[in-house]
Amino acid sequence: MDDVPVAQRREIENADGLTLVVDEWSGTGSPVVLAHGGGQTRHSWGGTARALASHGHRVLSMDLRGHGDSDWSPDGDYSMDAYAADALAVVEWVGEPVAWVGASLGGMTGLHAVHSAPQRFSSLTLVDITPRPATQGVNRILEFMAAKAEEGFATLDEAADAIAEYQPHRPRPSDLSGLAKNLRERDGRWYWHWDPAFLNVRGAPGSEHARDRHHDQLEAMARTMALPTMLVRGQLSDLVTQSEVDDFLDMVPHARYVDVKDAAHMIAGDKNDVFTDAVVDFLANA
Repeated sequence: MDDVPVAQRREIENADGLTLVVDEWSGTGSPVVLAHGGGQTRHSWGGTARALASHGHRVLSMDLRGHGDSDWSPDGDYSMDAYAADALAVVEWVGEPVAWVGASLGGMTGLHAVHSAPQRFSSLTLVDITPRPATQGVNRILEFMAAKAEEGFATLDEAADAIAEYQPHRPRPSDLSGLAKNLRERDGRWYWHWDPAFLNVRGAPGSEHARDRHHDQLEAMARTMALPTMLVRGQLSDLVTQSEVDDFLDMVPHARYVDVKDAAHMIAGDKNDVFTDAVVDFLANA
């Protein structure tokens, strides 16, 4: 992939004046937006963005509001309505229908945005997320995110140890430069590069993220889906088990389904080549 263009940092202003930061790889092919999961950043996609760019796609990997280099919401608005509005701001900036590839929170964002403006999208790929994710998996993710949200870590090694405990199936990296992109050093400690207020809205008991009413809403949206759709699940995931897959395929019978062996919730990080090949093939035939 030596001929892949270098990513350019872009800043996109949404309707409320918040700045959303994206990395863009130029290309003449159909545009693709990559939207990460909660607590991650635009750097979480491994080589997926570069691989898609090598196939000619115009690729944008974005930091969702409150994450990475995008602005934090001054009033703590991390509702799905806010995320969906941000998604539409990015799509409007692109200027043509996009293929939305969203992991977890990024997938829910895509589902909301596609439902509100389907003409602005060419396809939807949901990465280890369905309208009714398994409660056990949701709780484990939120507990991990909350554990060090305020306290931070003394060193990058301490953060790497925490991740290794959370993801025992994945070898602990010896090179922590990639991890450093998801944290920021402040006053001698390392903190996750997202707004802790995110958990007040998305992770608190009774919050929108946890409410059955929101899951009902997501299911209703999924059942109206007419665009080409793909669900990619990590076979080791406790967020999307086979039960959630079966329910989703009932909601969206035309959806393609890919089960990635030896991958958990962070599929792009666990099995990037397999995941990327599935996305490239889907986009080529959608």
